[in-house]
Amino acid sequence: MTKRRIAIILLIIAAAVAAVGALCVLIINVQVKSNAAGRIVSADNDDVMGADAILVLGAGIKKDGSPSDMLADRIKVGVSLYEAGASDVLLMSGDGARKGYDETATMKRVAVEAGVPESDVVCDTLGLSTYESILRARDEYGAKRIVVVTQEYHLYRALYIADRLGVSAVGVSADLRPYRGQTYRELREILARVKDFMMH
Repeated sequence: MTKRRIAIILLIIAAAVAAVGALCVLIINVQVKSNAAGRIVSADNDDVMGADAILVLGAGIKKDGSPSDMLADRIKVGVSLYEAGASDVLLMSGDGARKGYDETATMKRVAVEAGVPESDVVCDTLGLSTYESILRARDEYGAKRIVVVTQEYHLYRALYIADRLGVSAVGVSADLRPYRGQTYRELREILARVKDFMMH
């Protein structure tokens, strides 16, 4: 067998493997997104009422300690749900474990400044991933029924994880404006869905 023929065969095999891999990624993403069907609701939907907690997921803070645009919108939606009576607990989950960096402190400060009583804002500084945030909401804070607040592209995976963990959850989108770098986030989320599907 010539080197050229071997090279062609190897290319065909590589293309086939890539095609199978891409198909698997597609199927997993469709399954994760379909799992959330009907559970992404508007803030005025009756399904948000009576939750054990409104879970607001972290999304980064700026160098001056203010929330990123995405995080600011998540906090705003979380506060509006609290004001509407969805729950009397606003659970802020994010990275607060690093020295000099605390997403949850910023989240709490902004919510309190918006009028939420400090006693009703709970901070989970160890919500270092979507999975950990929901797992800890269940196990550390006793939340069996939650409203998850994040941007829509992220809600599908969050609701899938909640379902796998036996947590009753609906999601409310915090998409209040366009966000820079969203195409990159969307692509990264495709792989994150595969990771959580395979691991959890």
